[in-house]
Amino acid sequence: MPDSAVPERAIPSRRRGTRPAHELILIADYGSQYTQLIARRIREQHVYCRIIPPQQLTVQRLRQERPTGLILSGGPASVYQDKAPLPPKEIFSLGIPVLGICYGMQAMAYRLGGRVQRAGKREYGKAVLSVTQPDGLFRGTKPEFVSWMSHGDLVKRAPPGFSINAETSNTAAAAMADSRRRLYGLQFHPEVAHTEEGGRILKNFLFHICHCRGKWTMRSFVKDAAARIRQQVGTNRVVLGLSGGVDSSVAALLLHKALGKQLTCIFVDNGLLRSGEGIQIKETFGRHFHLRVRYVDAAHQFLNALRGVIDPEQKRKIIGREFIRVFEAEAKQIRGVSFLAQGTLYPDVIESVSAWGGPSATIKTHHNVGGLPKRMSLSLVEPLRDLFKDEVRELGKLLGLPDELLWRHPFPGPGLAVRILGEVTAERLRIVREADERVTKEIRRSGLYRSLWQAFAVLVPVKTVGVMGDERTYEHVIAVRAVTSQDAMTADWAKLPPELLGRIANRIINEVKGVNRAVYDISSKPPATIEWE
Repeated sequence: MPDSAVPERAIPSRRRGTRPAHELILIADYGSQYTQLIARRIREQHVYCRIIPPQQLTVQRLRQERPTGLILSGGPASVYQDKAPLPPKEIFSLGIPVLGICYGMQAMAYRLGGRVQRAGKREYGKAVLSVTQPDGLFRGTKPEFVSWMSHGDLVKRAPPGFSINAETSNTAAAAMADSRRRLYGLQFHPEVAHTEEGGRILKNFLFHICHCRGKWTMRSFVKDAAARIRQQVGTNRVVLGLSGGVDSSVAALLLHKALGKQLTCIFVDNGLLRSGEGIQIKETFGRHFHLRVRYVDAAHQFLNALRGVIDPEQKRKIIGREFIRVFEAEAKQIRGVSFLAQGTLYPDVIESVSAWGGPSATIKTHHNVGGLPKRMSLSLVEPLRDLFKDEVRELGKLLGLPDELLWRHPFPGPGLAVRILGEVTAERLRIVREADERVTKEIRRSGLYRSLWQAFAVLVPVKTVGVMGDERTYEHVIAVRAVTSQDAMTADWAKLPPELLGRIANRIINEVKGVNRAVYDISSKPPATIEWE
């Protein structure tokens, strides 16, 4: 059978002009730094998408899930290298619209009989794209526009049945298409903001090629997620570790909506929390939302387990282990508990797992992902696992979470333990907690709190000489960190007004015993991470 033919067993609901019962765009992640941007751009159009590792891209899975469309992401590999991650050739004959981006285009071309080779000149950054066939993906775009390139290989010869419909001065085949089979390739990255017509191109793929309707909203997510939760849990009981952060708070309200009294929230005072969190949790969730909340004072347990530990990854694993121990001990006192719920988000999973098993690098272990022990007596429920932070806030607003909690800055699962560089002790916790409280109060007072992604204090493991009251001091240093971001995947240091920084430093040095110096962190992510550990 020639490659251009569609076999009789092609997925029937994906034939041109038909509308599936559900909409799903699958994104095969080949390790691109931009894969999450693809997902975000699709979600912004109210179309649901999910990222899968390359090894899960099989004909069997596509037949079972029947996606509305498929996107092959970019990545660092070359199609000719040993054990290069390549999509099965058969997927291109299933009748599913496919968009290959950068490496995804090269992999498609290679599998279907085209030729890929090293570029004579590596193309990275902005490049002017000339559209030679203004249809399909380029419907309604300008004939020339700036695109974002990042590739060392290129398609030298398109596969049979494909036409070349865009070019740059360096890349003759900057885009290719077989419109009859609805197979498309882009050598540039439409998901990146630098590509001027990127949004229109992705909309064309979603709505004119895949025939999506854009009906996925947080309201529909609540309905679907509640049904999945009930199906997974059945009549069993669930415990949730409620920290007071946005993620666990929204997870608690969603689970409460789905399960009612089957849910018991466990608030663990691990001694690593911000000032006043315990009182706020009891007021908001116990009295206002009428959730079942059990308070556990485990501060000594956590501090004892962390004694002498300096390595940040070890801290995270210890804290994750102790959380599970507390949960399991509490769960034994509640009849019928079989599940542990967590507010795990997409960025948590992405930064903890190497591109879903793919070629990307692991950045750090989150306590609610990589810190879990291999054996647990409770099964996991993670209702927010597919959502980004802005989507979680949208969901929280829909569920009635107060603005004070809804817009609270993200707080790491290990708490203040990863904002203390070095050993965690009661005294060092006091210092960083008091400093953090003053950072937050001054930023709120300035009216800048909502414009920042995070702002906090870090205790640096050095002491410096100072002068207080005409006497020499030798005390701790506090680093102040404030960043702007959309989803924590990238972040820029916040350009706070000098007078605000002066007030923050003045309060910390004068009011927090044991500190005589404050510094401001002006590094962005990447190369740094938002948290110091």
